[in-house]
Amino acid sequence: MICYNEALNKRSTGRITKHEEALSKKFPHSSQKLLDTPSVLVDSGGRIILWYLPEAISLWIQADMEEATIGMGHLLKTSMTSGEETHWRTYAGYFHKSDRDPLTPGCINMAPCWFQQGREVRPAFSTVMSAHPTGEGAHIVITSMQRSALLASAALRVMHPELYWASVKTQIQLARWAMDNGLDEIYTRLQLWASVLNCAAVICNRQCPLHRDPRSTPERFDVMTSVGHYYDVLMTLSNLGIQLRYNSGTMVACSGLIVRHGVTFTGDRIVWTWFMCDSLHNFVGTPRPQYASYMNIDWDVSVSA
Repeated sequence: MICYNEALNKRSTGRITKHEEALSKKFPHSSQKLLDTPSVLVDSGGRIILWYLPEAISLWIQADMEEATIGMGHLLKTSMTSGEETHWRTYAGYFHKSDRDPLTPGCINMAPCWFQQGREVRPAFSTVMSAHPTGEGAHIVITSMQRSALLASAALRVMHPELYWASVKTQIQLARWAMDNGLDEIYTRLQLWASVLNCAAVICNRQCPLHRDPRSTPERFDVMTSVGHYYDVLMTLSNLGIQLRYNSGTMVACSGLIVRHGVTFTGDRIVWTWFMCDSLHNFVGTPRPQYASYMNIDWDVSVSA
């Protein structure tokens, strides 16, 4: 995985066919495989590439996510754009209307606070902060996401303990900074934000072409949760030669930079992806964690009574 990461560059968006073909020749994979049972993929050095957890999300939390997404319709409806090449994630051509009226197609990005450092550019999605500068609407949206946020955090505690604790430290440091500087609105949002992962993307009814996430890092995991009323869905991991059965209630965690992935489906599908914003960790000086190793996973996560 380290060698593969070193071969990536600014052109490694997953959308440039010739570049991906060159990578494929340099790092060939075996014949295509389909996974439909819980799996952990590791490289030759024992570093974890991906966690695949079908049926990880209870029906209760799935219904909770759907209801919360319906409540975000006023944000989702203004998120789509017309430029496929520049902002394909919000390109209207990849979205379709819902068979059920309450669901609104779209893609929004959210975080309790966001700092831009260096050449980092804020994603071209709507955000809770810009949509609700007074804060009340932001609080409602963040609160509606809390159960799913806690589930993603608990999963990360097992999947990547070092990343989990680095994220906890970042959240605490951000809260102290907000309190010391009298930023009551950000402090309140951080209190309500239940995930240790400090950003979330909410996506409704978007076909997802093969791509990478250039703002992700090779050592971190993005936690993807998928729910809804859909069928004929597979997640393709093209550079691994693997497809995943991606039914409602599935959780997948991987580096969106390392793993080139895409999804096609029929029906109504909601995805909440929890991820890290590097600028937030940099702002408080949290060191970047190492790769998660299968042998170093903390199996003892029980709490004594």
